[in-house]
Amino acid sequence: MERKRGFEIVKGFENSNINLPVRKTKFSAGYDFEAAEDTVIPAFKPGTKPVLVKTGVKSYFADDEVLILANRSSNPMKKGLVLANSIGVIDSDYYGNPDNDGHIMFAFYNFGDQDIKISKGDAIGQGVFYKFLVSDDDAANGSRVGGFGSTSK
Repeated sequence: MERKRGFEIVKGFENSNINLPVRKTKFSAGYDFEAAEDTVIPAFKPGTKPVLVKTGVKSYFADDEVLILANRSSNPMKKGLVLANSIGVIDSDYYGNPDNDGHIMFAFYNFGDQDIKISKGDAIGQGVFYKFLVSDDDAANGSRVGGFGSTSK
């Protein structure tokens, strides 16, 4: 079978009982991601940085595709959790990068009034694969040099 797109366990989590993301119904667009380990997301105070929740997963897909990460619809109302960047953008060249092997993480703020504990195995968000287009005058030719947040380095 030809590999087009999918998920793998990231280096360092091979023996951590990680569940790869799956769609729960045949018409679901998103693949549900789980937390790879227990994580506490403190209640927001000025100056608080977002907390990265590890999934233990990386993803491979075509060069003209992107994996968009989205919050669970219940997280804001039930837990006060919002994604720090509204959506996550996983580029195809993030896979296997030398910094973190392409480890997919969800960056959360907690706007509730109490710390929130995410337990290993809790559903935290979803990922949807999309094709994307480039402009006629696109001249991008850079190469990824690292992991999370490295595109502009």
